[in-house]
Amino acid sequence: MASLVAGNNLRASRERLGLTMRDVESASMRLAARHGNDEFVINPSRLSDIETKGLVPSVYRLYTLAIVYRCDLREILSWYGVDLNLAASDLKLTLPPKSHCSKAVHGASVVQMPTRLDPSFDSRRTSHLSRMVEKWGVVPFTYLAQFASDKYTYGYIGSEDFTMYPLLPPGTFLQVDESKNKVLQGMWRSEIERPIYFVETREGYTCSWCMLKGDYLVLQPHPLSPVQVRVLRHPQDAEVIGQVVGIALKLGDWRPVESLPDSKPDSKERVALN
Repeated sequence: MASLVAGNNLRASRERLGLTMRDVESASMRLAARHGNDEFVINPSRLSDIETKGLVPSVYRLYTLAIVYRCDLREILSWYGVDLNLAASDLKLTLPPKSHCSKAVHGASVVQMPTRLDPSFDSRRTSHLSRMVEKWGVVPFTYLAQFASDKYTYGYIGSEDFTMYPLLPPGTFLQVDESKNKVLQGMWRSEIERPIYFVETREGYTCSWCMLKGDYLVLQPHPLSPVQVRVLRHPQDAEVIGQVVGIALKLGDWRPVESLPDSKPDSKERVALN
């Protein structure tokens, strides 16, 4: 049972630091006084139940234990079976209807990625990537800090947002360059070349082609989309967050819209797609 294993680990952490249960109680009382919240307090009887009876501590007491035992809170959560590094893979289990900015993976500390490729890999040729990976490894995010950039944010197209369907279907993850938040005007040779923008409106987020007409922002959907063109005041009612510069989507997983969870049978967009 995960809670019993976690209790043993917490006891081992306490004993490794030479702390008694009374020491933990005293430290927790100082934390509670600092934050003005008695929920941080852990008395000896409660700590004993946590260590030996599988009692799961509250979020306040988890924080107290992390501070007193000098542990990473994410590590303690993993002892209880809550691994924040699995957040990215668990996101596919739920499909929010509205498009939004995604911050769910910010708590992850490591990522599994290819650490060695086949020497024959040629980036100029289309390849079966899984066969090109010689070794997968877990890499701490701190090692990837050199690739970090504050100009990028990440979005998700909701299960009810068909604005850019079929080019960007619901469930698509977006990489958005916030430095490119000015709408470009011009002639585009194809829909692939035309910039797509991530836009925040009073109703939430959406993803679309955009045009500026005076003080108004025109949100133009894909021609095959059932969504209508929207004209909103700019920037009062619609703000361009940035340009979409990268996407991740799953193909071949389309289902009739009636079979989608929490579907709205009277949705005009869904009826049009069927």
